[in-house]
Amino acid sequence: MSDLWTGHQYCEVDADGWTTFWRLDPRDRDFRLSDWTGDPDRAGHRLWERAATPAGVRAAWRTSAASVDLEIRAAFGIYTRIAPVDVLVDGELHQRCEVLEGEQRLSIELPGDQAEVEIWLPQAGRVALRKVSFDGEAEPLAPTGPRWITYGSSITQAGGAYGPSETWPALVARTNGWDGVNLGFAGECHLDPIAARTIRDLPAGLISLCLGINIHGGATYSGRTLPGQVESFIATVREGHPQTPLVVITPLPAPDREGEPNAVGLTLDDVRACVELGARTDPGVRVIDGRTILSSDEARALYADEVHPGPDGYRLIGERLAGLLTLD
Repeated sequence: MSDLWTGHQYCEVDADGWTTFWRLDPRDRDFRLSDWTGDPDRAGHRLWERAATPAGVRAAWRTSAASVDLEIRAAFGIYTRIAPVDVLVDGELHQRCEVLEGEQRLSIELPGDQAEVEIWLPQAGRVALRKVSFDGEAEPLAPTGPRWITYGSSITQAGGAYGPSETWPALVARTNGWDGVNLGFAGECHLDPIAARTIRDLPAGLISLCLGINIHGGATYSGRTLPGQVESFIATVREGHPQTPLVVITPLPAPDREGEPNAVGLTLDDVRACVELGARTDPGVRVIDGRTILSSDEARALYADEVHPGPDGYRLIGERLAGLLTLD
């Protein structure tokens, strides 16, 4: 099954045949390296819980089948929702399937004419897949277009989007014809070395890094340490991508947080300045100020809470970044 799907780094198959699609490779990893030691409210290897969620994981087939069935298992885990499965036919949303907690079979009627069928797995929830079966012949299709890797926070994972094909990274990739890899980890974009090495080791035609909102909220680094951490992360990525276009995006507006210092005294503007300072150590990096993607008024109108866009906000971000992100 692993050969059919894209957007993951490792497939783990349990004794009952359930496949978990890991977006970071967990093998031989000590999960404590990225745990919240000393913070009982956030303990629990949350980076790896996010990495086991198949945001951006999808597969495509060319088929004239009249239906497809999926055996899927889902749990909330540390999430507040389980996102749906999206089924696209010839690039358009055909059916959005609710996913419940537990094991279930999803049955989707298809047109029955020759078409390209894509299945996008949920971007929120702990999800495993056991079987995909068409009622006719189905030819698996390999990803096409240049690979684009994007790293970021919950805004990049986009758990609150309408569905997995409408996260902003999915919309950018679909609009531009790119093979997207979503390395958005809700609450866990803290410049972890495993993330930098993963990006370094993957082929890519474009890389974008959305940095700062989790660092501000978690008070991960000070004004003294943050620029160097950004510099180091980019340097690791560059070991595998010396010439690949690389874009750093600073935090989107957060009207209710702007001007408020965090536990180490940094405001969001301070974080933006530190991220840009670290990014500018590489002359090949392009920096996009997140406040040019959405205005403060748009954020107030489109956010679901103080930092997270609602579904229409994700659509607007995708529309704008599809034009701002380029391969040159």
